[in-house]
Amino acid sequence: MPATLPKVLVETARAKVNLTLSVLGRRPDGYHELESLVAFADVGDEVTLQVDAPVGVTVSGPFAGAIDSENIASRALRAVAEAAPSLRLGGVAIEKKLPVAAGIGGGSADAAAVLRAVRRANGAQASEVDWPALAASLGADVPVCLMSTAQFMWGIGRETASLPGIPALPAVLVNPGVPLATGPVFQALKAAPAPERDALPALPGPFTDITSAAEYIRLRGNDLEPAAAGLCPAIGTVLAALGAEPGVLAARMSGSGPTCFAIFGTALHAEAAAERLRAHNPGWWVVATTLT
Repeated sequence: MPATLPKVLVETARAKVNLTLSVLGRRPDGYHELESLVAFADVGDEVTLQVDAPVGVTVSGPFAGAIDSENIASRALRAVAEAAPSLRLGGVAIEKKLPVAAGIGGGSADAAAVLRAVRRANGAQASEVDWPALAASLGADVPVCLMSTAQFMWGIGRETASLPGIPALPAVLVNPGVPLATGPVFQALKAAPAPERDALPALPGPFTDITSAAEYIRLRGNDLEPAAAGLCPAIGTVLAALGAEPGVLAARMSGSGPTCFAIFGTALHAEAAAERLRAHNPGWWVVATTLT
């Protein structure tokens, strides 16, 4: 292995935001057929791979204590070891800055960041691995998080298409501090059987500006929002607060919640809104960000 390959690699596990989410129905295998416009925030967990250190995962940071099951990042390391035993691995340290069970793909983003770090750590030898397939084996959201750029996803999330024309979107993310598991939200939705898909979905856009993208987000919405709000009334409170902010163009829930987001016309509007929301709601996690 060439000595020039890095031994310490840092990846940002960017928060995944479902700008829209349509649930077409429940499949016979129990998964749900979806269509979703996804973008990624410029905030996330920090994932560090120390090559040749003992293989394992440690977690620190403000939300580390909320992880109550095996970290998917550990499964990512094992999956790489099984798929390509000759690749260099090591110890992974995650600084958990994103809320857990929050509808912004934190665990999936962590696993994807581990895969990206291992891929970088192994240079040309990494080409022996089918990284998208490995990501898909870890979870439905991991493939899109592996790319970490704006995508349109469908099926159960493993089919994706890049959307290079989407504008950078000034936004605010808000989590009310209440975890919400995905499973109960889909159960509450009680989706009908999914129809047979006979064609590829129509991709959104191209969007000419922030306003046109926000209009699409507002009109398409998130089919899980009513079910999630029924289980977690704080979602309605957050959406009302976001919708009342000056300069807001669209406010929706991300994924299965409870994190919500708002798109603003300018970054200044987003930053001012975040400052006000933090001041009035000290128990909320609030960040101004840019979605790309």
